[in-house]
Amino acid sequence: MTVRLLDFYADWCGPCDAQDPILEELAEDYGDVEFEKVDVEQNQDTANEYQVQSLPTVVVENDDGIVDRFVGVTQRPDIEDALQRAGA
Repeated sequence: MTVRLLDFYADWCGPCDAQDPILEELAEDYGDVEFEKVDVEQNQDTANEYQVQSLPTVVVENDDGIVDRFVGVTQRPDIEDALQRAGA
């Protein structure tokens, strides 16, 4: 099963910058998870598809669909729980 984490951000978003180190650390520890950064300014269609209204938004999904969604700066344990529920 494929597990993906989508990180919706914008260059002007201060909280997104605060979220980056947490996601970078997770990416190192979860090599089997696909981590994708989605710039909402460049990828408005994708942001609309995932109904992103606030930044940062982190979406964890697997082949069955969205497992969890986090809005605002989210700490590692919460994201890690979602990754494990998704099958990582």
